[in-house]
Amino acid sequence: MAKNLVIVESPTKAKTIKKFLGSNYEVIASEGHVRDLPKSDMGVDVENDFEPHYITIRGKGELLNKLRKAVKKADMVYLATDPDREGEAISYHLSVALKLEEGKYKRITFNEITKNAVKKSIKEARPIDMDLVDAQQARRVLDRLVGYEISPLLWQKVHKRGLSAGRVQSVTLKMISDREKEINDFIPEEFWTVDAFLNVPGQKASVDFKYSGDLSCEKEAKKVLENAAKNEFKVVDIKKGQRTKKAPLPFTTSTLQQSASGRLNFATSKTMRVAQQLYEGVEIKGHGTVGLITYLRTDSTRVSEEADKAAREYIAKNFGENYVSDEVRTSNKTKNVQDAHEAIRPTDLSLTPQMLKGIISEEQFKLYNLIYERFLASRMKNACYDTFTVSVSNGDDIYKASSSFVSFAGFLNVYPPKEKEKKQADFNGIKAGDILVSERIEKEQHFTSPVSHYTEASLVKAMEDAGIGRPSTYAPTISTLLARRYITKEKKDIYVTELGDAVNSIMEKAFSVIIDLNFTANMESLLDNIGAGDIKWKVVVKNFYPDLADAVKEADKTLESIHIADEVSDVKCDLCGAMMVIKYGAYGKFLACPNFPECKNTMPYFEKIGVSCPKCGKDIIVRRTKKGRMFYGCIDYPECDFMSWQRPHEKHCPQCGKYMVIKGKKLACSDPQCGYTEDYAEKNEE
Repeated sequence: MAKNLVIVESPTKAKTIKKFLGSNYEVIASEGHVRDLPKSDMGVDVENDFEPHYITIRGKGELLNKLRKAVKKADMVYLATDPDREGEAISYHLSVALKLEEGKYKRITFNEITKNAVKKSIKEARPIDMDLVDAQQARRVLDRLVGYEISPLLWQKVHKRGLSAGRVQSVTLKMISDREKEINDFIPEEFWTVDAFLNVPGQKASVDFKYSGDLSCEKEAKKVLENAAKNEFKVVDIKKGQRTKKAPLPFTTSTLQQSASGRLNFATSKTMRVAQQLYEGVEIKGHGTVGLITYLRTDSTRVSEEADKAAREYIAKNFGENYVSDEVRTSNKTKNVQDAHEAIRPTDLSLTPQMLKGIISEEQFKLYNLIYERFLASRMKNACYDTFTVSVSNGDDIYKASSSFVSFAGFLNVYPPKEKEKKQADFNGIKAGDILVSERIEKEQHFTSPVSHYTEASLVKAMEDAGIGRPSTYAPTISTLLARRYITKEKKDIYVTELGDAVNSIMEKAFSVIIDLNFTANMESLLDNIGAGDIKWKVVVKNFYPDLADAVKEADKTLESIHIADEVSDVKCDLCGAMMVIKYGAYGKFLACPNFPECKNTMPYFEKIGVSCPKCGKDIIVRRTKKGRMFYGCIDYPECDFMSWQRPHEKHCPQCGKYMVIKGKKLACSDPQCGYTEDYAEKNEE
């Protein structure tokens, strides 16, 4: 009987697949890539048509010897790495490293690790798709060129080794930095609201009717209040209608990461780690090792006919025929969607989350339950609501209140909103012409808010919308920025660190094209075109490299150094008398003795900004939170607790006397209720 060898990427996957194939198949894991570009040098021969130089990854020699022995015993080798460009490239490099003979090996792919899918893939075995390999190779070479050309420049200009630039990494850092600048420069605008709490027949509590006009100051709000006191509240219009809430699409990588963040509080890296476990296989009593979900790296919402049919039958049986959707919705986003795989869905709907509770880990259960419910919801009818909008006149002023009630739950039965809907007012007891008595009328001051800081979830969505990166790169890109300490997280919000600001500043000055969103998105499209066989990979690289090389040369000449570390201070070491130097650590700047390791003295570094504390008169200094977010505080902390997220200015507000802060090209009063601003034309102090 012929002996077959199947090579997969992970030991877990190998264990799962082995149970499907039986004794005639040996299944071994390559544990990821076996060949890559060297770490010690660029590994791309720029002078020789950009030919990449691959070497065996350190530590993989013993594994390759094991695979070579297994290859000699096998009549056929099936390369079963992941069904994407990366997986295709791993299969190609395995074929080279193992010197597989033509006709003795084939490529197989499956979107789900189930018995039927794996056996079907063997029947449909094919040659390696070199277009997909070239697309991955182009990405690897482009990223290597950017990293190895620009990173040494960063070490030189920022005086700190270990920094890195990346084609997608750097543009993502720019997105975060731009968002933070927009927030810091934002100047709030005042507005007011007036709410009339009116007694509605049949309602125990009064109902909030909101004044429908725009109020920009307290004077206007007071006038509305005066009118309300003089006039009665009369119902002038009741509009009844219906609205629908569309059933969600099944998960893509991006939407899974966003929903897992919002509903489960999972970081993107955690979501991908747990999803990988669910995809590769989990031990289920009575079922063996089972792959519970389809492939987790996808930007498609497409679902197979078999899975669609199974979902509809399940819904009809458990909820009723009237809950089954009449249509198959797909995403409106066709740009940059590769559609190589199905959406993320359960492989077997009979394995319900409740059946698996206590069998799989808690985090696996939570994510599986989310994927399961989302997939079922995508095959169910929309939710329908009855809506009411009641308009009430008060003299010439109009107040409005709205409510809505679910008339048909549809998909909400399995995928309810994250937040519970507030109790709605019932307007069935009133009619036009009714006079409503007010319980109280309130005015309130508000200020417009800036856009929110990115969270991991909103950053992934922004990257996807801009066409930056692909499903496999979102989580690693964010993880790299966090690991490099270019960004930091506080709760869920992402902030740029001092180091991230310095690196982004250099990239903006010297490599504006490389970190341009449109340029990066266009490059992703070119990589897709390579994968489709429409363009050769070296053509893309040849067109890209000259501009990069010229920019590096120019930046080396013109860019000034940014001293983040080893700047000499005016503080003497109290142990040996040497002048302390400024170094950059995990939590920002500190003072260290230059005679290290002979003298290991360190001291806190206080970066004064030349402004006195408005509370105690001592110096304000730049401080950092434990995670690296910058703020301004008093040097005398904790005795003085003054702090400000915006940089204080020495000038005080001419209206209220409070301290002013710098917001882009404006000076603004630190008290938003004052609202005073003026142009700020001085030299940038930051």
